[in-house]
Amino acid sequence: MKKGEGKNRMRAIGFDNQKYLETQSEQIRRRIDQFGGKLYLEFGGKIFDDYHASRVLPGFEPDSKMRMLLKLKEDVEIVVAVCAADIEKNKVRGDLGITYDEDVLRLIDIFRGLGLYVGSVVLTRYAAQPAVDAFLQRLESLGIRCYRHYPIAGYPSDIQHIVSDEGLGKNDYIETSRSLVVVTAPGPGSGKMATSLSQLYHEYKRGIQAGYAKFETFPVWNLPLKHPVNLAYEAATADLNDVNMIDPFHLEAYGTTAVNYNRDVEIFPVLSAIFEKIQGNSPYKSPTDMGVNMAGNCIVDDEVCRAASRMEILRRYYTACAEQAQGKCGEEVVRKLELVMKQADVGPEICPAVAAALDKAEATGGPAGAMVLPDGRVVTGKTSSTLGAASALLLNALKALGGIGDRYELITGQVLEPVCRLKTEYLGHRNPRLHADEVLMALTISALTNPLAELAQRQLPELRGCDAHFSVLLSAADMKLYQQLGVNVSCEPRYETKKLYHK
Repeated sequence: MKKGEGKNRMRAIGFDNQKYLETQSEQIRRRIDQFGGKLYLEFGGKIFDDYHASRVLPGFEPDSKMRMLLKLKEDVEIVVAVCAADIEKNKVRGDLGITYDEDVLRLIDIFRGLGLYVGSVVLTRYAAQPAVDAFLQRLESLGIRCYRHYPIAGYPSDIQHIVSDEGLGKNDYIETSRSLVVVTAPGPGSGKMATSLSQLYHEYKRGIQAGYAKFETFPVWNLPLKHPVNLAYEAATADLNDVNMIDPFHLEAYGTTAVNYNRDVEIFPVLSAIFEKIQGNSPYKSPTDMGVNMAGNCIVDDEVCRAASRMEILRRYYTACAEQAQGKCGEEVVRKLELVMKQADVGPEICPAVAAALDKAEATGGPAGAMVLPDGRVVTGKTSSTLGAASALLLNALKALGGIGDRYELITGQVLEPVCRLKTEYLGHRNPRLHADEVLMALTISALTNPLAELAQRQLPELRGCDAHFSVLLSAADMKLYQQLGVNVSCEPRYETKKLYHK
């Protein structure tokens, strides 16, 4: 890689975020007007902290969806849907490590903190589960309105039963007061669509006009089927077995090609029939029509987005390989990602950090890592008696960014050795080497007396968006620290040791 080439690619902007905020909010206003002043908007994906979108569409801000909602703030009411079965089995969000019931409270706090109105929580597929009743009681004691939606026999195929007083009509009617009701959830499978359909049924029984739409960023309907941005979505949902496909209903209705995914295409005839049963006719001719997605119109540099998406596909592949090694996913997920990589023409060679990390590991005989800096330079880090590969790479990257020569110490042995001794002699650790978070604390202490340590510490924001690769699986502590710094990490699917238990 030529010097500067990596910087141009990594920091280049491919997406106009401001245009997205304006056009997306305008389209939502139009949908509200289309349905006579009330819209139930099912929010797919993450409503904030959407780092997948920001990685594959450089320029997209992780909080873009939230900022878009804030432009409609006075019209927005949020309903949080959570599946009762997920609460009963203590389902955990993999990215946050908290249960779905705790995440409901977290989401409400965040929405309220931004000044958005949270109207209620709906427990979907409610069957009087003891843990769910306890959670309901907790919510109500906190002053949060709660509603129950029940399992419906024959859902989603038995239209006659679903659209009846014994089907959707049996659900609680959620009292709402705003024109835009955003239905969101802690994760997939929470019943957002069923909640919206239930509300449409009750609204029309009451003579109130209302409509339904989906807010989905991916797949991007007006990009080609095998565009890397859309393939990156397939990579991100490989465990769900989602497949991008041409929307046949859209092609038949309009004669134009649009991209959707299998689940929406498969369910559309049923949804269309439900709309007809509730409203007298279906407002949509295709599943693509249901979506409100202007993302494809806001791409300003296709090559930048293609390159970023290929890197994301590679990271997803390494993540799946690591999870397979840890027993968290099956071989079929890895095989699916290998197919996506082939379709996107992706291999390890697109990330210079991969070869650099493996070469360093072979040369030193121990775990190693490498990182591509914003200017395209590749730095490496090796395991030593006091530092793990992640810690050494972090310090070396900060040195390089600050223009600090290799011969200068950022943290002296007088600081490192007592900390290592503390870990083994007093805290019961067998491994004396410092994790990345511990090294950052030591660097902060050193910065009080060492100007070079202070200079290195000031480089931390420059790590955001950099790609790093390691020759072994990182510890949870190291991975968490790198994620907090915004570094995109991938690892070879092997442990540092042959032990069976890895904390």
